[in-house]
Amino acid sequence: MSGTPVIRLTGVGRTFGERAPVTALHPTDLVVERGEYLSVTGPSGSGKSTLLHLLGLLDTPTRGRYELDGIDTGTLRDRDRSTLRGRRIGFVFQSFHLLPHRTAAENVALAQVYHRVPHAERTAAARAALRQVGLGHRTGALPGTMSGGERQRVAIARALVNEPSLLLCDEPTGNLDSANAAAVLAQLDGLHTRGYTLVVITHDPAVAARADRRVAIRDGVLTGSTGAVH
Repeated sequence: MSGTPVIRLTGVGRTFGERAPVTALHPTDLVVERGEYLSVTGPSGSGKSTLLHLLGLLDTPTRGRYELDGIDTGTLRDRDRSTLRGRRIGFVFQSFHLLPHRTAAENVALAQVYHRVPHAERTAAARAALRQVGLGHRTGALPGTMSGGERQRVAIARALVNEPSLLLCDEPTGNLDSANAAAVLAQLDGLHTRGYTLVVITHDPAVAARADRRVAIRDGVLTGSTGAVH
């Protein structure tokens, strides 16, 4: 791993409220190198969701600096932040967020609609992404005809279709039985082997253990090999 880190947090913190402010994330330093597989664990209310929203450019820090691929995200306008998020970050959520009346390929292709990619190119990219996750034979299937594991793999394909710098996974096996969870985790392992950068946020120690590096968050404080500032 070399070059510019995918993620660099420098003193990043998030506070909510003005009259009685609540600190959801204490000032934190964190570097995630290209090709790294990082897990973040913590109980409910620990600050995992706040960290997820900050890393995913769904929220902005109240202090500190967040660089994604070397880009200082704090200097961007809202529109530019949205563009950066769409092009550089692929999301995999616990709830698959698939449209029920769209095929697997159509659901994946929707991730490129706002990038003005021509329809034929979107379709080809969606089919290629589905082949990456072993679902090349299910491109025309509707979500209701698929297992939970297959639906999550469609969601992973959707996250991959724009060739992102970062895969940000939030409890990716939370809605799956043990067999389907194992298949999805194997899929993430394979993506890591192929060089993708993964950050997996989870409460499950078994899921966290798959990562190269593990950090923990509790009461808004990130600990581990992070350079966290307390």
